[in-house]
Amino acid sequence: MPLTDAKIRSAKPADKPIRLFDDGGLYLEVSPSGGKWWRFKYHFAGKEKRLSLGVYPAVPLAGGKDKATGLRIEGARDKRDNARRLMGQGIDPGEYRKAAKAATEARAANSFETVAREWYAKNSPAWAKSHGERILRRLERDVFPWIGGRPVAEVAAPELLSVLRRIEERGAIETAHRALSNCGAVFRYAVATARAERDPSADLRGALPPAVGTHFAAVTEPKRFAELLKAIDGYHGTLTVRCALRLSPLVFVRPGELRHAKWVDIDLDAAQWRYTISKTDTAHIVPLSRQAVEILRELQPLTGNSVYVLPGARSRQRPMSDNAICAALRSVGIQKEEMSAHGFRATARTILDEVLHVRPEYIEHQLGHAVKDPNGRAYNRTGFLAERADMMQKWADYLDAIKTPNVVPFTSTKTAVVA
Repeated sequence: MPLTDAKIRSAKPADKPIRLFDDGGLYLEVSPSGGKWWRFKYHFAGKEKRLSLGVYPAVPLAGGKDKATGLRIEGARDKRDNARRLMGQGIDPGEYRKAAKAATEARAANSFETVAREWYAKNSPAWAKSHGERILRRLERDVFPWIGGRPVAEVAAPELLSVLRRIEERGAIETAHRALSNCGAVFRYAVATARAERDPSADLRGALPPAVGTHFAAVTEPKRFAELLKAIDGYHGTLTVRCALRLSPLVFVRPGELRHAKWVDIDLDAAQWRYTISKTDTAHIVPLSRQAVEILRELQPLTGNSVYVLPGARSRQRPMSDNAICAALRSVGIQKEEMSAHGFRATARTILDEVLHVRPEYIEHQLGHAVKDPNGRAYNRTGFLAERADMMQKWADYLDAIKTPNVVPFTSTKTAVVA
């Protein structure tokens, strides 16, 4: 006699499993612990086999419409009938399920999100922490919700473009370009690991409107810059932040590189700071002026036992906050529209060129940019090192000089953008 819901509900566990049979090989197995499992017994290729069809009551006896969602629920009898249809086609339902599961797992392993997270895990150790966090956040917010579950090999250029259009439509053009670049790196990694045949992002060159460059606020007029330097000298915060402020115009490195400066990389006797540029993963040398060395020697008794030259206020095991220098600039009356922590690079680039007439290749090398030479674009950390050391000292002396009342600096109206 076929099973009924009433009979299933009233079934009590015993010391040994109990089997309650329905039709067509379907039965319910009641375990000693009280669990009720649907099983399908069948014969295939001369062998008796069993297939699990789920647990009652999550899988009811018969299918029907869910009252809460209005969606159809597949019942145990539906599952049995599907299995019998496969058998009618000469397919073992048990092997079919294993193959389907393997395909699902392979699909998940080769999804865009899985490959992207693998690419991120492989490359992020070489990046600055904040840089890596921005990339992952961008992918999680703007890319994964749309194509994260898609097999990476199946994502085509039009589908990727639709993802980028969503970013573009909210006005974040630069973010769209960065997302395109990140996706391209993921696709190329997929190609390298034999999970895709090509990078579809290459087909989208020119598809996005050009990003309008955002200038880092920077003072490039010497007289106003002199006033800014005087304001910095008047900062009365902690010694660590005060030294960070005073070092910023002297070394004009990227703010993140200054914050992550380590004592082990600084040789005060040789007046050099050697480190790896996070943005390009290239070795770099910053010749230190006499003024920069004096600031570091002043700071060394306070933070010399820390890994970082400029440790955070809460923990010496972490670098200074990425907002510390900007907040200090604001505290002395320098507005964000006028000067940013990154702006010291543009200031140095402009004044060294227009006022001190330093050769551009010396400046570009010191900024850590690739410099064209007869053999193409190249960067050598020791390139023009002696000349750069001389430039850095002249620059520091110039900054001291323009703060004195009797110096009338050259006026420049040029705007510089330096990465």
